[in-house]
Amino acid sequence: MNDAFFLLLPFSLNLFSGLCPKRTRTPVCIVPIFNIVSSFKATTSRAVCQLVKEYVGHRDGIWDLSATRTQPVVLGTASADHTAMLWSIETGKCLLKYLGHQGSVNSIKFHPTEQMALTASGDQTAHIWRYMVQLPAPQPVADTTHTPCEDDVDFSDKDDADGEVEGSNDCPSVRVPTTTLRSHQGVVIAADWLVGGKQVVTASWDRAANLYDVETSELVHSLTGHDQELTHCCTHPNQRLVVTSSRDTTFRLWDFRDPSIHSVNVFQGHTDTVTSAVFTVGDNVVSGSDDRTVKVWDLKNMRSPIATIRTDSAVNRISVSVNQKIIALPHDNRQVRLFDMSGVRLARLPRSNRQGHRRMVCCSAWCEDNTTCNLFTCGFDRQAIGWNINIPALLQEK
Repeated sequence: MNDAFFLLLPFSLNLFSGLCPKRTRTPVCIVPIFNIVSSFKATTSRAVCQLVKEYVGHRDGIWDLSATRTQPVVLGTASADHTAMLWSIETGKCLLKYLGHQGSVNSIKFHPTEQMALTASGDQTAHIWRYMVQLPAPQPVADTTHTPCEDDVDFSDKDDADGEVEGSNDCPSVRVPTTTLRSHQGVVIAADWLVGGKQVVTASWDRAANLYDVETSELVHSLTGHDQELTHCCTHPNQRLVVTSSRDTTFRLWDFRDPSIHSVNVFQGHTDTVTSAVFTVGDNVVSGSDDRTVKVWDLKNMRSPIATIRTDSAVNRISVSVNQKIIALPHDNRQVRLFDMSGVRLARLPRSNRQGHRRMVCCSAWCEDNTTCNLFTCGFDRQAIGWNINIPALLQEK
């Protein structure tokens, strides 16, 4: 990129307290980004990334998404339209709609072994609900042209019409949760299952995270200490560890491996809101922030990050692939970029008037074992997108 160019930063969103998890941003300004781009480490210029399927049916922005960990594997989305939806990954058909919340649904996570979903909401509750879905007959996947990740980029702000969305009205619905978790005094922004699925953790704008027993719905611990609203929480896939993120520019690591006592460590590596911090299967934590950086940490030595990724836009809810540890970065500026754990940029997903997100990208989620789509993203353009990332080709060009 030899010529300097200018990027129009995301416009200010009028978000309503209790409904939408993203805070209002500063007014529009125009800044040169050639200095930022030049700070990137060496990157590959050609890697195959295909847009395979679009999941359309929500009537407002989608804040979060994840794939089930049990068969049948389906995609779950959480939306500001007060609903969560389950989708057939292969066909894009809505299989189930959850209507139990009275506010924005801000996150969705699935039980590790049972057909249960955990959703967090602006109505100050988290719900656990059971689902049963029947997958439709598979349809042939369209023969999509292999699109180089760095090409055909367009910064158009073209939006869909605001009319009624077709395609989700005929799917069955669940209206009553199995369990309702109440204790927070503010928006519940995120929730996750602890390893084993017998406990869950919730994060709230009331500056606390709560640990609950699933069977009894009782509050086990209230995790306090953050100075501002929480933005995210995540659990370790194999250990009783929890990490919480906050607008106070820190994230905290909570250790419940010893049942008689829990310890907490505070990490101050960012200069703005920490939008998410997630565990890898190994001994790493990866944190993303509104300060436009992503930092990789070693759990055995958390005093300073082992890698720092500098970008040109605020970073939202990140995801790290299990097998190859590829970090997917969803940005405010509608881009999605892939990095390795050492901070080397591997790819940028295609985005133009014809494909990709048209508004802020809120979340990414890997599903490596799925042959149709192995990466999912969602955004404030009301759609989720399933991508097929050719990981061997991606790493070969590294």
